[in-house]
Amino acid sequence: MKPVFDWHGDAIEPSTTVDLNYRNTQNVRRFFIEACGSSFTFDRSFMAYLKDGTDKTMGDAAREWISRHERCQD
Repeated sequence: MKPVFDWHGDAIEPSTTVDLNYRNTQNVRRFFIEACGSSFTFDRSFMAYLKDGTDKTMGDAAREWISRHERCQD
């Protein structure tokens, strides 16, 4: 049995799978700030995307946030 990922303390990599136990933690925020830049913020639609149950990695999620953010800038 695969151990449950600790969103508070385990190292988050772009390849980390966003699973059903996903939590918006300070550790996750640090990952996104590093991956997306200092303008990263959580919003309701992005949090819903993270928890929608589709297969994704944290790298996928970072690219999605960047894509959404760039669309808002246009």
